Amino acid sequence: MNEISRIKDAPEHGTARGAGGEEVRFRRPTTEATGFELIAETVKRLPNAPGVYRMLDDKGDVLYVGKARSLRKRVVNYSRPTGLSARLMSMVNRTVAMEFVTTNTETEALLLEANLIKRFRPRYNVLLRDDKSFPYILLTSGHEAPQILKHRGAHSQKGDYFGPFASAGAVDRTINALQKAFLIRSCSDAVYEQRTRPCLLFQIKRCSGPCTGEISVDDYQVLVGEAKAFLSGKSKAIRQKLGAEMEAAAETLEFERAARIRDRLASLSHVDSHQGINAQGIEEADVFAVHQEGGETCVQVFFFRTGQNWGNRAFFPRDEGLDAPDVLQTFLAQFYDDKPVPRALFLSHEVPERALLAEAFAEKAGRKVEVAVPQRGVKRELVDHALANAREALGRRLADKQSQEKLLAGVAETFGLPRVPRRVEVYDNSHIMGSHAVGGMIVAGPEGFSKAHYRKFNIRSEDITPGDDFGMMREVLTRRFSRLLKETPREEVAHEEATAAEPVAEGLGPWPDLVLIDGGAGQLAAAKGVLEELGITDVPMIGVAKGVDRDAGREEFHIDGRKPFRLPPRDPVLYFIQRLRDEAHRFAIGAHRAKRKKALVANPLDEISGIGAARKRALLRHFGTAKAVAKAGIDDLVAVDGISESVARKVYDHFHAAGAPASR
Repeated sequence: MNEISRIKDAPEHGTARGAGGEEVRFRRPTTEATGFELIAETVKRLPNAPGVYRMLDDKGDVLYVGKARSLRKRVVNYSRPTGLSARLMSMVNRTVAMEFVTTNTETEALLLEANLIKRFRPRYNVLLRDDKSFPYILLTSGHEAPQILKHRGAHSQKGDYFGPFASAGAVDRTINALQKAFLIRSCSDAVYEQRTRPCLLFQIKRCSGPCTGEISVDDYQVLVGEAKAFLSGKSKAIRQKLGAEMEAAAETLEFERAARIRDRLASLSHVDSHQGINAQGIEEADVFAVHQEGGETCVQVFFFRTGQNWGNRAFFPRDEGLDAPDVLQTFLAQFYDDKPVPRALFLSHEVPERALLAEAFAEKAGRKVEVAVPQRGVKRELVDHALANAREALGRRLADKQSQEKLLAGVAETFGLPRVPRRVEVYDNSHIMGSHAVGGMIVAGPEGFSKAHYRKFNIRSEDITPGDDFGMMREVLTRRFSRLLKETPREEVAHEEATAAEPVAEGLGPWPDLVLIDGGAGQLAAAKGVLEELGITDVPMIGVAKGVDRDAGREEFHIDGRKPFRLPPRDPVLYFIQRLRDEAHRFAIGAHRAKRKKALVANPLDEISGIGAARKRALLRHFGTAKAVAKAGIDDLVAVDGISESVARKVYDHFHAAGAPASR
């Protein structure tokens, strides 16, 4: 959708068209008004049509996104302070501009609202915090021997998708069991085409070996059909079929074949044993339960597909003080913005616009979608079970948060910080003799580790001597804080914090309240030097040295202006700092290993422009290795299918030009 001109910058009158053909109306008030005055002036020119409105602050950031059956009737509620909560009063006072998009129906407005909330993440909306995609099981098609694999993201690859599953672990366990039960290959098509003898998975009876003809294509397709039937909810029929085959094999004294079928049946039992609660009669549904306590909200979601429970996940949306039904309604619209909608949704609370949600989801799915609040029977039992899980998950979260806040308060007291830190950043480097060097930054706050804020830095300066940890740390901190100064100037943050009536920073905020450096006095001095060069003098920094014999519990802490010191061995703050440092170490090592692995499998042919996957595969099939391709002459290259003379010349010049990379 195209960006819409803001009211304060728009002409007095005008219309435009969005990307989807919807009409966009914008009006400019006659004065440079803000807050209630701006809204009162704007309402006069709004249509009585459904649509979506946005409120913006003086920086152009979106404060709130809302939808309405009638824009005029909805927005007029913000023009008077009477009846508005403190939260809404604050929002209106910060509003300096508004944007509007009209839609054909209220259903379209609901879907557009959810899309814009996820896109702009406004401060005053209910936000779905954990929004990563769910994993699916994919059985590919378009190949003589379909592959089974875990899949995330858009369903762009041809095949049958089964899911969603609540976690990657649930998918991995299911695929592992399905490989044992149906012997479906998991290797890529490229590996499949290059095999000349069965791999280890065939030897351990987790693949039927179609790559080398250990099983015929027709027999393999039978196994694939059985796997699809099982994942489609026909597990009972598959069990009966395998049971009959096992008995027939035993009667004909084919005991080895009977034993193999017995093992396959045992693997199917392993899949069913992880399905959890009984979902008899529920073919395809998601169950939502919401619980509020201690100023926070938990939404628990259970996924049921093909009559099986495929796991559950807890979400903790930012609720902005709204009641459970309002939070649940907004959550549902955002949740299915980029996910397929099942045939039924069972809710723990009656939401204000249930019929509208059902209509919107039906429009999105292209079929009827049931949105219900069960009162009795199996469906109500599922909802009650989800509600119990929501209460337990929120209880654990509140306990963990309270413990985390106590630890952060202990850090402030132990190290003499000016205030209790909300955002703690920890930095570490990883390399092997300077090669594939990577810097890592992890972030922690009152709710624990915030992995969405983790960052890795590929060390790219050519002036750094390989293995120079001080130089690597200087590069990492220079890049991190230079960008931070550019995107969020320190003085603006300080001014907002000093003048705001309520906390300004959403979540952890952009600036750290404490920086931990994995290293001693030298590392700390290098880090402080970087910040001083950038004019940053008010961010506390602590160096955490390994200590004597590099033993955990004997760490030395370095702070500017104080002698190095240790904490008592059983001090909770010491354990907390160790956890932060170990997480930074784990993250940096993981990034380094990924970079090293990528370099190990890199192919010189990847560096040649115009050589895609098909041509690279043709060259490797013809010559065997990239080293042989590098030694080949132009005539030899032209002999390969799909390689023209111009492409052959390009490949030859790449390997034989002066200064060309060495072949291997």
